[in-house]
Amino acid sequence: MSSINHFIIVCTFLFLGSIGSILNDVKPLKNTLFFDIVHKNNVIGSLKASKTIKDSKIHYQSVTTINTRIIKEIDVNYLYNVIYENNKLKRANVLIDVNDKPYADILTNWEIDYYQISKNDKNELVVQEDIQYATILLYFVEPVDIERCYSEQDGSFNTIIPLGNHSYKKINAKNKENIYHYKDGFLEKAEINGGLIKFDIVAQK
Repeated sequence: MSSINHFIIVCTFLFLGSIGSILNDVKPLKNTLFFDIVHKNNVIGSLKASKTIKDSKIHYQSVTTINTRIIKEIDVNYLYNVIYENNKLKRANVLIDVNDKPYADILTNWEIDYYQISKNDKNELVVQEDIQYATILLYFVEPVDIERCYSEQDGSFNTIIPLGNHSYKKINAKNKENIYHYKDGFLEKAEINGGLIKFDIVAQK
């Protein structure tokens, strides 16, 4: 083998090795959205939602803090961690604290051929159909042609009704209605019926 050919082969391996190293070091793609929680024109909390893509997995996370006064002052924190793989829900965990005390821990986990749903470490429900659209996606993906979504918080399916002009009504298992408004495919505003309190989720400019 000539020295020139040997040099070319060595350079080729070095180049391919560098490409492989670069591919392995590719950073995940991340998109983060910020919202205000508004009640009667007052900001009572915040919501941060993030979407991180790495290979075939997508990690969604939302952190919500609400501080308001109903009969007495109440501080509520929500933490959602949701993992998709190949466009299918694999795991969702929702943690809720009220006044710095654990209130609820809801887990949805894919178990080979079904979802096991547990609440506060107790198995409660089984879902056997694939889940492709969960509620956390409402921040990032306008639900065009989506008729229902999975609620990670209570392990049930919600109905989605298009209202026109990029607005949608979501009806949960307790028949409470939330309205979602979109601009350029992303959530711009949501009108939330929280039972004891109604509030808006408004995207920060």
